[in-house]
Amino acid sequence: MSAWAVGEKVAERIAEGKFEFVMNNFAPPDMVGHTGVYEAAIQGVAETDRAIGHIYEACKKHGYILFITADHGNAEEMLNEQRKPKTSHTVNKVPFVMANAPEGWSLKKEDGVLGDVAPTILAAMGIEQPEEMTCRSLLVKS
Repeated sequence: MSAWAVGEKVAERIAEGKFEFVMNNFAPPDMVGHTGVYEAAIQGVAETDRAIGHIYEACKKHGYILFITADHGNAEEMLNEQRKPKTSHTVNKVPFVMANAPEGWSLKKEDGVLGDVAPTILAAMGIEQPEEMTCRSLLVKS
């Protein structure tokens, strides 16, 4: 798995402070989910979790907000109804998490859609949402 090496690079970029926004995709949970091999999925998710923890520590140290989400499920449902390996994406809801945000910031509790992620990040960065973006920010500042 390359998740740890990727996480280290992301943490380095955060530490450099040259970028207002850093985005990353961790492929292991998706890739191993397609294999249908349960043990591989556990390893891929665990390694990704460890890497995200490293990035979270960098975010805390350098004042970045961390958003975590996915565009679909996969590794959380490894068997189909016939107890055979399921290697396709799922339609299960995925989390959208914000960590290391300023005091009083939160995400709306109601369900969102993938299209709400970009407006939420723009709102967190104080950037006006273009009218072409038709979804909504889930950010709540109280």
